[in-house]
Amino acid sequence: MPQQIAVVTGAGSGIGRAVALELAAAGWVPVLAGRRAGPLHETAALAGGGAVAVPADVTDPASVDALFAEAAERFGRIDLLFNNAGAFGAPTPVEDLAVADWRAVVDLNLTGAFLCAQAAFRQMKAQHPQGGRIINNGSISAHVPRPHSIAYTATKHAVTGLTKSLSLDGRPYRIACGQIDIGNAATDMTAAMAAGVRQADGRIAPEPVMDAADVARTVRHMAELPLEANVQFATVMATAMPYIGRG
Repeated sequence: MPQQIAVVTGAGSGIGRAVALELAAAGWVPVLAGRRAGPLHETAALAGGGAVAVPADVTDPASVDALFAEAAERFGRIDLLFNNAGAFGAPTPVEDLAVADWRAVVDLNLTGAFLCAQAAFRQMKAQHPQGGRIINNGSISAHVPRPHSIAYTATKHAVTGLTKSLSLDGRPYRIACGQIDIGNAATDMTAAMAAGVRQADGRIAPEPVMDAADVARTVRHMAELPLEANVQFATVMATAMPYIGRG
């Protein structure tokens, strides 16, 4: 079987790095995207083999186009996009959230995801054999919010709409799209969980986390299905986190 090519955004740390390493261990060639070159090269060194670091800003259409053009030029095709880049933003009450801060989260989590999905879709539609898979990183917040997270929660609900539209529009071209909704994977982004985070009733309480490698194995399973099969939505979460019954 020929090597398969996976573009992973937000690959310099956290879930993106864990997924890139899992895919590399399974024989995929990861194309690692993110804003910071240093962490990308660290991921590439850990992945070994043919992993390629391509610094890119997913909020910039020209940067996204250059990322996917380089991947296609190097390898001739793209089999997978793990659409992972995102940020939570500072927890802020609705009435105090600056428009600039709202736009920054929307630009990264939603517009960035769209731009990458659009570029991947174009390549997957044009290549021979046609097709590929897009996996969007949603969140537990695609289902239920945390306090003071209106921008993040709105974007993650919107990512679900993005996933559904891509899944429908991709059908004629063998482009599958699914979404993984992750709860409390242990990364730098969730480091505050151990110290305590605000709950729906206003309390500050610690929350359990899970290993990001458990998320990565799930993404790999989704990625390695034949294009005739698709995990449309998957939820992977720390078993005891306050999701079921949250609020």
